[in-house]
Amino acid sequence: MSEARTPTPVIIDTDPGIDDAMAILAALADPALEVLGLTTVFGNVSEPRATRNALQLLALAERPLPVAAGAGHPLRRTPAPHADFVHGVEGFGDVALPAPSRAPDTRPAAPFLAEEARAARAGGRPLTIVALGPLTNLADALTAHPGIAADVERVVVMGGAVRHPGNVNAHAEANFWHDPDAAAIVLAGSWPVTLIGLDVTECARVYPDDLAALPPGRCTAFIAEAAAHYAGFHLETRGFHGCYLHDPTATAAAAEPGCVETRRLTLSVTRDGDTEGAVAETAAGSVVDVAIATNAPAIRRHLLGSLANGRLP
Repeated sequence: MSEARTPTPVIIDTDPGIDDAMAILAALADPALEVLGLTTVFGNVSEPRATRNALQLLALAERPLPVAAGAGHPLRRTPAPHADFVHGVEGFGDVALPAPSRAPDTRPAAPFLAEEARAARAGGRPLTIVALGPLTNLADALTAHPGIAADVERVVVMGGAVRHPGNVNAHAEANFWHDPDAAAIVLAGSWPVTLIGLDVTECARVYPDDLAALPPGRCTAFIAEAAAHYAGFHLETRGFHGCYLHDPTATAAAAEPGCVETRRLTLSVTRDGDTEGAVAETAAGSVVDVAIATNAPAIRRHLLGSLANGRLP
């Protein structure tokens, strides 16, 4: 019998978000990951709602982990409206969860990330950061605490569209579009970055019948109900009644790096103008491991298997 694998310690930076909720709950159940906490950022919802939603998800999963509130606006550009039409006004479609009974961590997201990364490195189990929203918190951490780059093992970023059209416009993916300056800073950091963009996340889908077939439980019932709203959005805008697995692909890649094929590319992020947030391959820029292909059925199985493994209430 093979020896059990030591789980990868992760902090998830998030703007929950229906697909964020899928990714977070699956990560909490995944034996290959040890979630140490969440940091929150504006994006799918406002930052206060993101923090509330993160605390609600952890309460639903009975995991009293720290949640550190982060950035409420981009570094420089004018904030864009939140994607109510995608995720609903509250972020979880038509589902209302009970108000959280815990307060956020006293540390803001940037120092929280830096301190937790330093402690994890000192303990011999360096941290992976999985970023599911705009990259403002990570950019703030790099700027204010530059030593974090040496302390972090890897940064897995759900964002960008390199060889694929955007989902905000023809050029840009939503997370990079919300804060292109932060995206450029994070990609230029001296830490290893794996970019999980629309090139692969729009290959993986899950359908309402998949979620309805999950074992009964509070978390699976919540996901099935919230995802009904998300599937309705995709039916109206993309012509299929299901959900792209944007954020769950990133958490799956953190757990099982082999589920995506990456290529080391040199990238630049457009910070201004009509194509702000766009990612381009360039001769000089940031060297990043970019996911260019994925085993979409494996991503779907990874999500459903994690949600069904009995580790969530």
